[in-house]
Amino acid sequence: MDKNVVIAIVLGALVLIAGAQAFQLFTLKNKIAEGSVGVSAQTQVGASASSPQLPSNLQNLPSMVGGC
Repeated sequence: MDKNVVIAIVLGALVLIAGAQAFQLFTLKNKIAEGSVGVSAQTQVGASASSPQLPSNLQNLPSMVGGC
């Protein structure tokens, strides 16, 4: 195969991938505008809202990585 043919094939594939991603982004934008995409957020209630608690597996993280 010629070098230019390979470059053209790779460039074509990249353009197709970019087109597919643009289409996905456009449809996602429309779904968000219509309100059909839900967003969930975890909220903390009470006194812990001002100082959020870390999950149990992250509470001793500094000792795991050798922090001072």
